[in-house]
Amino acid sequence: MTLTVGFDLDMTLIDSRPGIRACYLALSERTGTYIDADLAVTRLGPPLAEELINWFPAEHVAAMAALYREMYPTTAITTTPAMAGARQAMEAVRAAGGRTMVVTAKYEPNAKLHLAHLGLEPDVVVGDLWAEQKARALREHGARVYVGDHVGDVRGARTAGALSVAVATGPCDGDELRAAGADVVLDDLAAFPAWLAGYREAPGAASLA
Repeated sequence: MTLTVGFDLDMTLIDSRPGIRACYLALSERTGTYIDADLAVTRLGPPLAEELINWFPAEHVAAMAALYREMYPTTAITTTPAMAGARQAMEAVRAAGGRTMVVTAKYEPNAKLHLAHLGLEPDVVVGDLWAEQKARALREHGARVYVGDHVGDVRGARTAGALSVAVATGPCDGDELRAAGADVVLDDLAAFPAWLAGYREAPGAASLA
């Protein structure tokens, strides 16, 4: 059976803080509403609406989310770098004969723009899914491993019955990720290729590509 590995996007494959910060500042200027962009980028992971509710009345959140997403391509894409080890992690899966997918809470068209800009080419991209919702896409594509930086990613992996590999590069530290049930906690994606090699050599892994 081919090994399929899923990856989260923000703070797992990409350091989206500079671009998201710029987009929040642009939204603040456009609407005249104060947004603490520096604070907002310390809690990336959950859906956009969960952050906007801190700055806008509930009845305006949907419209503000639409405006933010409209502004995002020209504000956030080119200022967002890949995380250290991201390219190598995806290449390690391919070198093992596996498939890669990205499952993210980010608006899917914008997720695809980030990946294209950085030359990261997963086999599948699924957006607009958060925490346990991610299990739907992971199951559909047969992901055996899901890699993320947030406790929500851990919950998504566990709900899908996938191995949860967490990287401590986002808002949740290693202790939080372990407490949430992560099977493996790595400092960052630079450690992923060596972990994957060990995983494939472990007893019971012979059926994996």
